[in-house]
Amino acid sequence: MLDPAAVVKEASSCTEPGHGNGGQQLRRVQPRWRRRPAAMWDPAVVEEDIGLDNSTASASALMCSQKDVFQQSSLPQGHYHGKEVQKHIEAFQLSKKQLVKIKDSMQAAMEKGLKTQGRAGAGSLSMLPTYVCALPNGTERGHFLGLELTPTQVEVVLLQLSGEERQKAQLKKQDFPIPAEVIENKIFEYMAKCLAKFLDDLNTAEKYFPLGFCFPFPCDHTSLNQCKLIAWTKDFQCSGVVGEDVAQLLQTAVKEHCKNYCIEVSAVVNDTVGIMVSCICEEKPCEIGLIIGDGTNCCYMEQAKNIAGMENKVGRMCINTEWGFFGQGGELEDIVTEFDRLMDKESLSQGLSRFEKLVSSLFLCETVRIILVTLSEKGDLFNGVLAPGLMTKGILKFQDILDIIDEKVGLSKTKNFLTRQGLVPSNQDCLHVQNFCQTVFVRSANLCSAGLAAIITHIRTSQNLPKLNIGVAVSGTLYRGQTQYREIVQQTLKSLIPESTFTFVASDGSATGAALVAAAALRLRSRQEQMSGVLAPLQLSMATLEKIRNQMRQDMERGLSKETHNTAIVRMLPTYVRHLPDGSERGDFLALDLGGTNFRVLVVQLKSPQEGGVHITSESYTIPTEVAQSNDIKLFDHIISCIMDFQAKHGMQDCILPLGFTFSFPCNQLSLDKGILLRWTKGFSALGCVGKDAVQLLREAVKRQEHFDLNVVAIVNDTVGTMMSCAYEDPNCEIGLIVGTGSNACYMEEMRNVGTVEGEEGRMCVNMEWGAFGDDGSLEYIMTSYDKKIDAASINAGQQRYEKLISGMYLGEIVRYILMDLASRKILFEGQQPSVLKTKDLFPTKLLTAIESGNEGLKELHAALEEKGLTISEEDAQLVKEVCHTVSTRAAKVCAAGLAAVVEKIRENRQLEKLKVTVGVDGTVYKMHPHFARQLQETVALLAPKCQVKFLLSEDGSGKGAALIAAVAHSKSAPQST
Repeated sequence: MLDPAAVVKEASSCTEPGHGNGGQQLRRVQPRWRRRPAAMWDPAVVEEDIGLDNSTASASALMCSQKDVFQQSSLPQGHYHGKEVQKHIEAFQLSKKQLVKIKDSMQAAMEKGLKTQGRAGAGSLSMLPTYVCALPNGTERGHFLGLELTPTQVEVVLLQLSGEERQKAQLKKQDFPIPAEVIENKIFEYMAKCLAKFLDDLNTAEKYFPLGFCFPFPCDHTSLNQCKLIAWTKDFQCSGVVGEDVAQLLQTAVKEHCKNYCIEVSAVVNDTVGIMVSCICEEKPCEIGLIIGDGTNCCYMEQAKNIAGMENKVGRMCINTEWGFFGQGGELEDIVTEFDRLMDKESLSQGLSRFEKLVSSLFLCETVRIILVTLSEKGDLFNGVLAPGLMTKGILKFQDILDIIDEKVGLSKTKNFLTRQGLVPSNQDCLHVQNFCQTVFVRSANLCSAGLAAIITHIRTSQNLPKLNIGVAVSGTLYRGQTQYREIVQQTLKSLIPESTFTFVASDGSATGAALVAAAALRLRSRQEQMSGVLAPLQLSMATLEKIRNQMRQDMERGLSKETHNTAIVRMLPTYVRHLPDGSERGDFLALDLGGTNFRVLVVQLKSPQEGGVHITSESYTIPTEVAQSNDIKLFDHIISCIMDFQAKHGMQDCILPLGFTFSFPCNQLSLDKGILLRWTKGFSALGCVGKDAVQLLREAVKRQEHFDLNVVAIVNDTVGTMMSCAYEDPNCEIGLIVGTGSNACYMEEMRNVGTVEGEEGRMCVNMEWGAFGDDGSLEYIMTSYDKKIDAASINAGQQRYEKLISGMYLGEIVRYILMDLASRKILFEGQQPSVLKTKDLFPTKLLTAIESGNEGLKELHAALEEKGLTISEEDAQLVKEVCHTVSTRAAKVCAAGLAAVVEKIRENRQLEKLKVTVGVDGTVYKMHPHFARQLQETVALLAPKCQVKFLLSEDGSGKGAALIAAVAHSKSAPQST
């Protein structure tokens, strides 16, 4: 800090009686160089340096007009080193190139801070999470308090929100000046007393008040109402608070001093956040908050996926940039002047808050004061006279700066200010003082623009948007105090980011914003409680899952028993697959995969690993609707013609290879190569097929061709094919599971337990057909009203009840029915009941998977619903995601309960203390859903703790698996039954 005594001592040998008011002593420092005429400030130079269209046009006009006034003045002109003064002025002028560099540096510091989630350091900003994830939507209702602490006062606001007219009613607002004696260690007690007095004076009947606390100092948040003070700023200090939870300190004080009321500290926000939340732009909340006053800061809504350390990576959260600390890594060194360094040394936060000290009004005034003192010392101003008044910190107020640079009265105001300090300024003195004030003022505006440009650019690029239109809530004495400052900020911003548009909205105040944050938080909490009640029936306890597991086990036994098989719900059908591949299979095999209107023909070449392993060649063919709905001859003749086409394309006309036939329709399998079609599904209705052997129909079609033959050795279910495909890679794979459009499982059962097939030795794969589990009403206790609606609306009401809880065909419909219920309860869509929700299959499995995958999925949700005419808010999108997550989680756990029954059955069959087994899995839900597989695996581990279960994703189970069955059948003789 400058030492006035040292200055006096240095000048004591060359002082003379001063001039001016009150006989105040002035000190003249004799310069060591010859003085030269002052150079007038050339505004054209500044415009060229800044290079920003008309951003300084008003400044130029101001100085040009003032120049004429000075030239006509009768005040005596001193002999000053004008070039030296001009050099100092130019040091404050920034070119566009410099501003772009600062913008880019701040954007890099922001993105580094988001990744490291640490305090401001070299090359990064703090980027503090505020846990403000929801902005007010106009439906909030009730009474809410806002409390704001500033360095000089406490502000209390009471809002009454109706939730109907979408507007707030401010009942009362009161400011309480802070006595000096409470700042040291009683500030929270004082704030609580202010609240009590405010409410007592209001004489309100209300007793419960959620409170939003605006605390304008950097804090480390762990939740919306839990945050620890990192450091005091703005030259404000209070002992015993740094490192403490300020919300808890306030709550404790409130309980002690507001005993007549129930005040809940619901939210703690930075003043910048309060500013942002208080403003609406074009009927939408502003997404950036900016303060340019005694201090400066900026906040904005960031995508949660970009914030390191956040458990929930979906949605958005307001980030407090604490950009005042920008520059700690030296990014501003090339624009910091000697006067900035002197000012920094005088501050309480020496070496910190570099950006804030170049921008905020508090430090702007001090910078100008130090310029005047320093140049007086050097003899460049006031003829070398030092006025003691200028040595007083804070003597120059921001209003003085505004008066000095005023276009109309700036000259006289400059002279009046300097005269009050005991000086007799010359024309050049006044002009130079104006130039310095104006240049420091313009630099502040341009730096603020560069920082704001960095934030807007980050928002636009992180969302991959070519253009961005955004609202900026703004407050602070610098922005409000002078039209010219606003003009410079906006014009500079346009020059730096021409691809974005922005609207500045004046804020109603941080305390108001804090109260609105508390209101939004209460609304979300209330809505979440209602959501929890609706979703609770879908959240199954471990005891319930164990009950499902045990019931599945009982139904498996009924299906295996010869006596109860015909009436069993879980059919446990023998597949006559007696052996798993062991990796020694070699040769070429055909596979036919028929599961719908598109089917495939494949040739699978099984070689040793050294020879290249498994090689698959395939072709896809279509079965036209008129063929699928014709008769047995036309359908199977079409299939044979496609096989012949495949063989011709691949030069296999003379080859008769073993063929595995994947036939994914309900069959009663009587042997490995004999399966009786029970019924058609998936749009097929060809006559003459139901009740007949599908393999025999295929063989008869072969006979109708000349010079053509096939060796059909096996007909298999796609679940069995999945198991076989994975068993080729892992000998421990003895279970097949499909979770896709439908769901089913198979496993290797001991022959002695398969009562429907003769023989006691060895094992056989059993096709469980577990989708029908619960068709007898045994799962009624977990069926919600939504499940019952799904079943009633299906084409097979009362059937496949277990599958309807698990498979992708039904999950989206469950979600749709839940959303309809939530809308009817006014929990979603702001109480409206969109007709689009009545659209069947509105949520296909692909969309559900995308929704739970993060922000990109939510964008797909927005786009899909907007295409149907429904625009939803970010909050609604988050609740839709929660519904999807609840439904998919239940599906995974219910599936796991069935699978746990299977692995436990295998373990007990073999009388093992610990079982190691692999499950081969296929299906779009398991493969594509971001959480299903993990939740399935974790739940199986809990329900079957004595089994170590590995999951292996199948590669082409229905094709490769069928060929492998043919390979095993070809190489091993298995008992056949007729």
